[in-house]
Amino acid sequence: MPAQSKKAFALRLDPALYAAIERLAADELRSANAEIEILLREALGRRGMSVKQSEAPKRGRPPKEES
Repeated sequence: MPAQSKKAFALRLDPALYAAIERLAADELRSANAEIEILLREALGRRGMSVKQSEAPKRGRPPKEES
């Protein structure tokens, strides 16, 4: 498991709310999960709680080590 994994949990939403999130996510070219995360960050920011983005795990092949 990567060192920087995301917290997984069950989230029960009203189907109409989830459909609206899916439409918004499609308009923004994001997944519904990414859209929910953005909406939560925006809502927390409006309430004065800033949450910094965690450093994403690096993707691809690691750089070659110089000897």
